[in-house]
Amino acid sequence: MYLAGEAGVIDINGTVIVELITFLLMLAILARWVYPVIVRLAEARQRAIAQQLQEAEKARADAEKQLEAARARLEDARKTALGVVDSASKSAEQLRQEARTKAEEEAKRIAEAAGQAIEAERERAVRAVRDEVAGLVVAATEKVIGETLDERKHHQLIEKAIGEVAGGNRRG
Repeated sequence: MYLAGEAGVIDINGTVIVELITFLLMLAILARWVYPVIVRLAEARQRAIAQQLQEAEKARADAEKQLEAARARLEDARKTALGVVDSASKSAEQLRQEARTKAEEEAKRIAEAAGQAIEAERERAVRAVRDEVAGLVVAATEKVIGETLDERKHHQLIEKAIGEVAGGNRRG
């Protein structure tokens, strides 16, 4: 009978001793079989985490190297593309220049051919006029003289008439 309000020190009796022995026995069992397993599992987990961290760091370093390599390849591709564009521009300019040169040469050739054709046509016209003048001179001579000239006289008169007509054209 304990009355309320009485405080006292714990009485050491058989129950406390049994509880203490049970606690120590439980502590021994835990220390012998349970804690080593928990510690091994915790250490294994810690090693696994450390290994994963190392692998992640290695993967990060590899990714950085690959990123740098990709950047270098991209820069090389840009330089190559610029080179191709410059080369294409130069080729296009060269082709335009060649086409312009060919067109100018063709125009010169056509102009020369036209000049030659005009000169040939002028020569034909001069010959036709000479022949017609010669025919007129022969006809006029026949009417004035009343006879046909031999071939030698005929040529002399034609040349003389042509010379006079040509001389008159030069003065006029």
